[in-house]
Amino acid sequence: MNSPGSPGPPGFPATGRRVLVSGASRGLGRAVARAFAANGDRVAVHYGSRADEARRTLESLPGTGHALVHGDLTDPAQTARVAGDAASALGGLDVLVNNAAVNVRHPLASTPYEEWAAVWQQHVAVNLLATANLSHLAARRMIDQGTRGRIVNIGSRGAFRGEPDHPAYGATKAAVHALGQSLAVSLAPHGIAVSSVAPGFFATERVADRLTGAEGEEIRAQSPFGRVAAPEEIATAVLWLASPEAEWSSGTILDLNGASHLRT
Repeated sequence: MNSPGSPGPPGFPATGRRVLVSGASRGLGRAVARAFAANGDRVAVHYGSRADEARRTLESLPGTGHALVHGDLTDPAQTARVAGDAASALGGLDVLVNNAAVNVRHPLASTPYEEWAAVWQQHVAVNLLATANLSHLAARRMIDQGTRGRIVNIGSRGAFRGEPDHPAYGATKAAVHALGQSLAVSLAPHGIAVSSVAPGFFATERVADRLTGAEGEEIRAQSPFGRVAAPEEIATAVLWLASPEAEWSSGTILDLNGASHLRT
């Protein structure tokens, strides 16, 4: 993506950056961690509960100097520890990728109220509040370091097209987009660019069962390309948004959905 010594804003190197990826034990988080490591960056791989899978992610990263960090991001104290452990292991932070998320099915018509309320609390805690808290912790560290930085949020196409079976997911991802744009304005004077991606459906272990049979055919037909994305395609876009050359894209929400949903 970037070659050593390529031009960029002062204080923000093209490679050798210190990167924290939340929710990086598998799926998109693993692909993002690998993309940064392949770029010559050092990565802190965060996980909440999948220790074995997180270690496999760590072991798959090219290069050296990577680290594992653990913590429950629904707990602000543990979130602070995650950011602190990542900064300690890497010697600081230059890039944060907010990838950790939950997505539990809960259509209103068939979900009991108690379950509905609990699912909403879970989505807000992980998808929105953890993103906000990690962003604060990482940005404050970048400011205190006196260096420029990047924050990239993983949003969703569902924030725009609606998620009838996953309304809390769609709503919290819309909030993540709005948060990113607010932070883009407030952090620009400090040389920190903030952007978001809004992926459509992409293939991971978590959704492999949905891509079989009739449901899989329907999902692939949503895009005129007749397929879903690979996690690596999303990771490539995240890597670019975190690059020195992408500073002027701060505040953007980048659609990555294979023309399956076109915003106006």
